[in-house]
Amino acid sequence: MRSLIPLAVFILLVAAAAIFGAQFVPGPWYDALQKPPLNPPSWIFGPVWTILYVGIAVAGWLVWKAPGPRRLPLTLWGVQLVLNAAWSALFFGYQRMGIALLDILVLMAFITATMVTFHRRRPLAGWLFVPYLAWVSFASYLNAGLWYLNR
Repeated sequence: MRSLIPLAVFILLVAAAAIFGAQFVPGPWYDALQKPPLNPPSWIFGPVWTILYVGIAVAGWLVWKAPGPRRLPLTLWGVQLVLNAAWSALFFGYQRMGIALLDILVLMAFITATMVTFHRRRPLAGWLFVPYLAWVSFASYLNAGLWYLNR
């Protein structure tokens, strides 16, 4: 039971980022924007992010449990989580699509760096970041398209 406490901490950290981001939700401003091709329906984002957040938490926990130094991989994990939460505030909260685009591109770099360092420590942890990187890459396309079409 004691070994599950760190997993709970990782889940709580990810949940905190998700809760922070969730306070900045699409509204009338977003609804009025011209959307790029392939823009999915709004209902898809909740289930997808729930699955991705579970993977992010489990990956962090797996690396935390792995033997050896963990400062760099877990620092990268923390930075990408902050960038993830910041995107919602920048895009939906402040309606700054250009700055949000910069944030998400930096986020992709940190997800990639985290994935690589995680894979070196615990391959499964690195693989858990692959769907996350794929989804954020797609979100980058959407962000860029929204910015371009509505500037």
